[in-house]
Amino acid sequence: MDRKTAKDFPQELLNLYDEYVHGQVGRRGFLERASQFAVGGLTAAGLLAALSPQYALAAQVEKDDERITVSYETYDSPQGGGKMRGYYARPAKVEGKLPFILVVHENRGLNPYIEDVTRRLAVAGFAAFAPDALTPLGGYPGNDDEGRNLQAQRDKGQMEQDFIAATKWMAAHPACDGKIGVVGFCFGGGMANTLAVKLPDLVKAAVPFYGGQPPAEDATKIKGALLLQFAEHDERVNAGWPAWEEALKKAGVKYEAHIYPGVNHGFHNDTTPRYDEAAAKLAWERTVEFFKKQLTGG
Repeated sequence: MDRKTAKDFPQELLNLYDEYVHGQVGRRGFLERASQFAVGGLTAAGLLAALSPQYALAAQVEKDDERITVSYETYDSPQGGGKMRGYYARPAKVEGKLPFILVVHENRGLNPYIEDVTRRLAVAGFAAFAPDALTPLGGYPGNDDEGRNLQAQRDKGQMEQDFIAATKWMAAHPACDGKIGVVGFCFGGGMANTLAVKLPDLVKAAVPFYGGQPPAEDATKIKGALLLQFAEHDERVNAGWPAWEEALKKAGVKYEAHIYPGVNHGFHNDTTPRYDEAAAKLAWERTVEFFKKQLTGG
């Protein structure tokens, strides 16, 4: 398969695609504006398809990998969506209790990429749990476009409660050693920040990938450590970073931040052309090292 990278597309088109996946422009609007980039036999629809996830490219850790065990688990979210479902992975040959890491998906539900990230954490020695915010609407529907439409229908406050409830479910899990981290991407990055604010006594470490920032006054509520991952070309998210960093400094929050040069929002997602292998690998190495340091003392 001829795998495209961000370098194969004009930055203006990548920015337009970012608007599309975040609901700032609809499919028709994207196709109309993308038509100016449709040259050499390409169509605007073809460009959209080329930029969209190809989940056959995912699975760095296969579902049946002998190093881990996986299952789908349910938990209660009485102030959110009710009975919720998520993907659970843990090391297969590790006995006793483990640190737990909540994995928060993008704005399209629990897709194969997020499940793979959950398995990667299990390979790294953690128990990991990835809730599906689309559970009340039938779960992730099998494609991201429909998943985005479904997630947009959910009440934001209820979804926040769903991830709060998931974090508490992990804390009460018999396999949890009491140390909890959160990693999230896009929507999930913003949620990772939010959970650090809302559950300061539970969340010891949070890693938001290109996530929106909470109000500056919320920085004083954070007790855990933060590792913030940004993309240079992600102007939409990066616009809020200077004020948030100032608030973190004033509040004395322990944090480190990295802005990866030359990459776009979504650079860690290895199923789309926005994926940048070098930046994604470095960011993930930093993520695992950070969790080991904050949650295991390693």
